[in-house]
Amino acid sequence: MNRTGNLGAPFMLLALVLCAPLQACADGRNRSAAGMTTAPSKVNGSGVTVQYRVDPLPQAGQATSIVLSFDGITDPAGATVQLRSDAGLKLGAAATTRTLPAGEVSNWTVEVVPAAQGIGYLHVFTTQNGTTSSISIPVQVGKAPSSMPSMGELKAGPGTEKILSMPVK
Repeated sequence: MNRTGNLGAPFMLLALVLCAPLQACADGRNRSAAGMTTAPSKVNGSGVTVQYRVDPLPQAGQATSIVLSFDGITDPAGATVQLRSDAGLKLGAAATTRTLPAGEVSNWTVEVVPAAQGIGYLHVFTTQNGTTSSISIPVQVGKAPSSMPSMGELKAGPGTEKILSMPVK
């Protein structure tokens, strides 16, 4: 029996299914379905996976919510998380230390108040099995500064020459 058909269709479907996860991470950031960003972790760290989401458009002097999610707690005694902020942020009235139960995903919504325009950081320290890891969550108020250095000034030199004076680091 001679069977003819389009064998390309199943292969195209397979390619589409295999490439779909790649498109989800095309922007280079590791985000979960809920819009949470997964913090980078080290192999020799505490082992607690931290995800976070900062409310959009934080304003100076107004409370901003940061949603934290913790997973990967394997120590039967649990893990601890401690929060600190730099001078650009003020932590709300809530406690800054919590114990996380083993085998569960724990969520914590924290309120911070940015002091002024610019960037401030919420520092999250997780400890499990005697090992501590830390991450810093940026809270940007206003427009982020340009990462391009100043090109310097164009000055007139001797004759018709132009000289570009650039700052040196």
